Amino acid sequence: MWFINFCTTSIGKKIIMACSGLMLVLFLCTHVAGNLTIYHSSKIFQQYADQLHSHPLIVFFFSCSLLVIFLIHIGFGLYLFYENYKVSKSRYAVTTRVVNEKNTFAAKTMPYSGLAILLFLLVHISGFTFAPENVLISVTVEKLFSGFFYSLFYIVCFCALALHISHGFWSMLQTFGANHPRYNALIGKLTYIVPIVFLVIFSGIPLYFMTGIGAGY
Repeated sequence: MWFINFCTTSIGKKIIMACSGLMLVLFLCTHVAGNLTIYHSSKIFQQYADQLHSHPLIVFFFSCSLLVIFLIHIGFGLYLFYENYKVSKSRYAVTTRVVNEKNTFAAKTMPYSGLAILLFLLVHISGFTFAPENVLISVTVEKLFSGFFYSLFYIVCFCALALHISHGFWSMLQTFGANHPRYNALIGKLTYIVPIVFLVIFSGIPLYFMTGIGAGY
């Protein structure tokens, strides 16, 4: 099949990584929009959660699709890392870097920041999945984020996510051909702006409760 042949090529793997990464970034955008209601009040956030879960079939389909995208992104990411590792060990490996220096550390740590994100997802999802059914999700949110260690873990993992996105966002745009002297300066700024926006909004949630600002939540 042409798709299998496409997946075995270097450019095919990179395009699949870029497309799955874009879908995950779009998911983050929708997720962050919902989480922003936490800053308004527990009532508004609970209404958002109730409205979301009032369509179980849509939630189930969306969750399964998201899981498949995650698995594809992780699988191809690990495979590309393995291929790059083999090349780097070759005596023919080229030491000149194509990426900007500002992305070098993020590029080097992509597999590790990715594993940190995966660990976070397992812990975060289990925290809500195994919560008592008779407890409102807004109450569960407040209880989890009022805990110091959970909140610290949450913030550290979102720092890893910001680092991951900083290179992933740049790499995705390069794969899609967004490489032009006129736009490279803007792209360079977006590699900072996009992850920082996610980091500030998501990490602000545990700080919102830990500092007492959300006492009226």
